[in-house]
Amino acid sequence: MSADGNRRFGGSDSYVATDELMLAVNAAVTLGRPLLIKGEPGTGKTQLAQEVARALERPLFEWHIKSTSKAQQGLYEYDAVSRLRDSQLGDQRVHDIANYIVPGMLWRAFDHEQQAVLLIDEIDKADIEFPNDLLRELDRMEFYVYETRQLVTARQRPIVIITSNNEKELPDAFLRRCFFHYIRFPDTATMERIVAVHFPGLKRQLLAEALGAFYRIREVPGLKKKPSTSELLDWIKLLLAEDIPPEALRSDDPKTTVPPLYGALLKNEQDVHLFEQLVFMHRRAGRPS
Repeated sequence: MSADGNRRFGGSDSYVATDELMLAVNAAVTLGRPLLIKGEPGTGKTQLAQEVARALERPLFEWHIKSTSKAQQGLYEYDAVSRLRDSQLGDQRVHDIANYIVPGMLWRAFDHEQQAVLLIDEIDKADIEFPNDLLRELDRMEFYVYETRQLVTARQRPIVIITSNNEKELPDAFLRRCFFHYIRFPDTATMERIVAVHFPGLKRQLLAEALGAFYRIREVPGLKKKPSTSELLDWIKLLLAEDIPPEALRSDDPKTTVPPLYGALLKNEQDVHLFEQLVFMHRRAGRPS
């Protein structure tokens, strides 16, 4: 890779990226369009931006969206409260309104000398109009500060990565401006690579039994929340800390109703009850009459 803006993302030693995902990142960079990433929670959408910034040696600006977030906050905010307080104290700063303009993450990414990576995380948490309110800024890479009559233009077009958990449908006008990629849930081979990054010394037998139990749980029909990749990694960490033997994870172990330390995988009582019921029914059906 060259040292200029033509560097390409090829994954990293701490993040397992599929060929399709690497292609999507590089395509979005080439087109100069935001990369919209969807996928189940826990599939590494947020971490992708962090790894792209690290691999390409770019500064990272993270804007984590809440239900109360407004698009304007990503551009800038006018701190009227501080200005009022300073005026009461006789501070001379009040005569320049620019002292009370607080740059948001878009502004900071636009203003950086080096091409930055800008993460807009979980955009679907905000109001439905939130994406539309950013159309012009993400298209033209500029916005106007009315208080100071200043036009802010990106020095270099940042690499914009936007994540969504599919909680809300995004507007068509917004989708047209993005390059889209859906991160599919990892298959067993990919998951083995992911686990190996975090637990390089994990014994093969424990890995096989843990993955077998994990995917069996995910396949249970009716689960309210399927366990994710991040929860699998937490679970394996606990299995190692408690020195749980591989045999305890086998589905045919008559002493086990749910996997040990299942609280790392099943996150509500309905799913635990459902799993226990299915195990009980399976065993009952398997008893000799």
